[in-house]
Amino acid sequence: MTATELAADEAALPSHARSRFARLLPQDPALRRLSVITLINTAGNGLSMTLSVLFFTRILGFGVAHVGVVLTVAGAFGLAAGVPAGWLSDRFGPKPVLVVLLVVQGVCAVGYVLVRDLAVFAVLACLLAVADRGGSAVRGALFAEVLPVDGRVAGRAYLRSVTNVGISLGTVAAALVLQLDSRGAYLTALLVDGATYGVIAAMYLLLVHVPPRTAEQTARTKAEGGLAAVLRDGRYLAMTGLNAVITLQFVMIEVGVPLWVVRETDAPRWMVAGALLVNTALVIALQVRATRGTEEVGAAARIFRRGALLVAGSCAVLALAAGLPGWAAALVIAAGVGLQALGEVYSQAGAWALGYDLAKEHAHGACQGVFNTGMSGAMMVGPVLITSVVIAHGPAGWLLLGALFAAAGVGMTMLVRR
Repeated sequence: MTATELAADEAALPSHARSRFARLLPQDPALRRLSVITLINTAGNGLSMTLSVLFFTRILGFGVAHVGVVLTVAGAFGLAAGVPAGWLSDRFGPKPVLVVLLVVQGVCAVGYVLVRDLAVFAVLACLLAVADRGGSAVRGALFAEVLPVDGRVAGRAYLRSVTNVGISLGTVAAALVLQLDSRGAYLTALLVDGATYGVIAAMYLLLVHVPPRTAEQTARTKAEGGLAAVLRDGRYLAMTGLNAVITLQFVMIEVGVPLWVVRETDAPRWMVAGALLVNTALVIALQVRATRGTEEVGAAARIFRRGALLVAGSCAVLALAAGLPGWAAALVIAAGVGLQALGEVYSQAGAWALGYDLAKEHAHGACQGVFNTGMSGAMMVGPVLITSVVIAHGPAGWLLLGALFAAAGVGMTMLVRR
């Protein structure tokens, strides 16, 4: 779809609808196309995220422990995929590499329909994790190529808001499957998820134009070392590590808060879903605004620190919920999750800016691969950390986690200042 076609579509709408439509959509044609692709992709992701574990256990009959082991091993394979995928992106261009990885994801998602034994499930899960985490790194490199330099961070913020909308739509669709609770419903959902990968692979090929790599760019990548140069860049590796610490907030909200609500407070159990809804709504509403002022490296580091300190404060607030009456605990948890969401949008905006600004311009694939590997590592070790340290030690555990977040925020400004 061209910019002219998009404008014609808007012109066909009534004036009042057109003004609202224009406010919701980005002006950049490339970002508009990426937004549509992201919405389709994440709606499928929301469907599979909600249903996959239940499909493996309830429909296929695999034991919960077996599924847990397979998914943990798959996570380790995914962790190792980011850097090689980024290297391939720099060598062959991000679009062809991403399209191949999307096709692999689609084949694996559809392949789940045919699974009958644990070994096949394990192979498909590992391949899917490799393609998913590798694709995340390559997408970051593709955004760097497609979006204007001064619009990369705002563009990623907009796409992240779209991501939350898409996952929410997928989750709503999954609720219908859960209500039907039949093998046919689960299989249909998996086939729909697999089809979305094929659709977006075609859309990337047909609608997203990536400037071809010049001979000069290729020669510079080879001359300056590409991946090897990134791995020798102590500042970029340190920034990646500090961002990995902040990434633990996602495990905190997905694992820590539900366990805290149900096991250690008198808040009503529906607050588990309520907390996730508060987080999602605030991220959708505020993520783009949080990118303002991230154009300069020092400012981006300070915005990252602001987000880290807000997340640290949310840990202290959540710790207060223990021992309170149910209604008071619910209010405190809502306040804590609200603070975390504010911290999330600021820390993510700062991290994206630093991930691009401190990267080597000739090796965005390798840099994004390293950057995403740090986040994947945090997501892999996070559940053990949250359960064994934070939940196990109650309010003191929450305060310790908050101190870790605060240290990461302060450390980022010190790193950039040096």
